[in-house]
Amino acid sequence: MKRVLLFLPLLIAVGVGVFLFAGLGKDPTKLESVLVGKPVPEFSLESLSDPDARITPSVFEGEVSLLNVWAEWCPSCWDEHKYLMQLSKDEGMRIVGLNYKDQRETAFRFLNQLGNPYDTIIFDPKGSLGFDLGVYGAPETFVIDADGVVRYRHVGVVNEKVWKDILLPVIVEARGNS
Repeated sequence: MKRVLLFLPLLIAVGVGVFLFAGLGKDPTKLESVLVGKPVPEFSLESLSDPDARITPSVFEGEVSLLNVWAEWCPSCWDEHKYLMQLSKDEGMRIVGLNYKDQRETAFRFLNQLGNPYDTIIFDPKGSLGFDLGVYGAPETFVIDADGVVRYRHVGVVNEKVWKDILLPVIVEARGNS
């Protein structure tokens, strides 16, 4: 029994080492989503601009959209916002915002300062839709096809490289299949 106890710390260290080694080299922006290929989860949440208006998954029907998860408290959201403005204006990309675990007043301050690239903004102060989407934090961006099906999930900032190398090809494919 004493021999087993002598080797126990070594076995634990080896086990932890194997576990950590398995995670090396993985791209954290490529978190798999169980929702890819499935419809956006059912929800009914307020519009950021109109608390009396309810937004449902029907907001995604008819046109390929980006669903961008953002918040005023998120430093990376501030970084990506200028590029989202460009996508909305110059590329004509339809972007639906999901204001995630934020306060309405601070969200408006953010948009008033930086501009509004969003066609529609879903207000999710408790993070319920974010939870159903499997959101780890902001920013995250989903490509949603014209039938309301999740086609791709990107974790992190959307910038020119992410747009051209990752999101645009998924969007082109989604538009071709619509």
